[in-house]
Amino acid sequence: MGKVTGFLEIERQDRGYDKPDARLKTYKEFVHPLTNAELEKQAARCMDCGIPFCHQGCPVNNLIPDWNNLVYRDQWRAASDTLHSTNNFPEFTGRICPAPCEASCTLNIQDTPVTIKTIECQIVDRAWEEGWVRPQVAAKKTGKTVAVVGSGPAGLAAAQQLARAGHSVTLFEKADRIGGLLRYGIPDFKMEKHLIDRRIRQMEAEGVAFRTGVEVGVNISMAMLLTDYDAVVLSGGAEAPRDLPVEGRNVDGIHFAMDFLTQQNKRVAGDSEDKAAPKGTITAKGKHVVVIGGGDTGSDCIGTSNRQGALSVTQLEILAKPPVKENKPLVWPDWPLKLRTSSSQEEGVARDWSVQTRRAVIENGKLAGLECVRVEWKLGDGGKMNLVEVAGSEFTLKADLVLLAMGFTGPRKQGLLEQAGVALDARGNVHADTKSYKTSAAKIFSCGDMRRGQSLVVWAIREGRQCARGVDEFLMGSSELPR
Repeated sequence: MGKVTGFLEIERQDRGYDKPDARLKTYKEFVHPLTNAELEKQAARCMDCGIPFCHQGCPVNNLIPDWNNLVYRDQWRAASDTLHSTNNFPEFTGRICPAPCEASCTLNIQDTPVTIKTIECQIVDRAWEEGWVRPQVAAKKTGKTVAVVGSGPAGLAAAQQLARAGHSVTLFEKADRIGGLLRYGIPDFKMEKHLIDRRIRQMEAEGVAFRTGVEVGVNISMAMLLTDYDAVVLSGGAEAPRDLPVEGRNVDGIHFAMDFLTQQNKRVAGDSEDKAAPKGTITAKGKHVVVIGGGDTGSDCIGTSNRQGALSVTQLEILAKPPVKENKPLVWPDWPLKLRTSSSQEEGVARDWSVQTRRAVIENGKLAGLECVRVEWKLGDGGKMNLVEVAGSEFTLKADLVLLAMGFTGPRKQGLLEQAGVALDARGNVHADTKSYKTSAAKIFSCGDMRRGQSLVVWAIREGRQCARGVDEFLMGSSELPR
């Protein structure tokens, strides 16, 4: 373990940020890493618990006490090897994962968990700086071919694992760049895109072929893939956004969050405005912005709106305001429901809870505001919770731009899934088990958000890795890939 008495002697210390007024001037990351000496002290706080609850909190089963101990003992390269043994892309999770591992840390019982996410991120960042991250080329090829459809974290993880098993892998992406929501859904101020690019170069050296601008089901048929490849992995994500079915919804000025975020990410990547916004520019500059949805995507819309120069930003959530502090004996080591404030929310936003939108206010043919009402959840017949409006609580918000960040309802069905003919589950996701990841159709597998519904990057990486093992077993009869 780390230092036996480390958790008693050393206080928790985490990475710092630029001040909001400074970071709002750029789309660059604004985190201040700890020094190596500081990080080694933080790793020394790991208790190496008899039952390491951080394991159950981490979807990819990171060996957290192990690499904490190695960092404490200044064995950084071994720490990198241990970290990469369970996680293909720790520089992604070390930046954008909400760290359920820290919520499960035994020290979180007293609100001082080990800074697991920071340690993870700085291990992999140092590994890249030192040149320890290199292509892992298969010793021999199997002669088997696999098509992976969708280049988000699930597809990337599956493709990398299958290539390392010796299969010839082609990854198809309908967008112009690889990365899925990592590329176009996550703002650069949370994760810069050169981090994806260097992983792509590593994967190309390992034998993965990337084909961008190819939408399976449109530019190329599923029938063709099934003819040309021994197995097909569907990892296209949950792309169907949840809509707001209210009066005035179709007025110009109400947009899905991903349309807004994608445009800005394309601008940061250097695309011209015509290429970034072929259907028209969505901008928050000089506007009163209302973001509907209280999750991470809504937070990303807030940070982007403030950087674009919004006059004001308001965020609405239909659920009740969560407690500032969770009931530890009731919820630990599970993920707690409590009030969280993101770095983007710290940069400026008015937050409101228990609010439902009734209609869009339109003046002179343009969006002028939102008519809203306060709601509460009440227990109804049969024990079902019902949403009830609070009488006399109506109010109107000024709004020139409304961004819908209410989550996703599942994968898009047109094209790819229609042609694949795979069975769907009750929620409209592709049906596949979590052992083999086989779908109802021969030779077709599915993983990530397309299979489980919208979720975290770390869950996508886990499913991509496990799906790769299922495909490898299907092709070869057995597999040495880890789950």
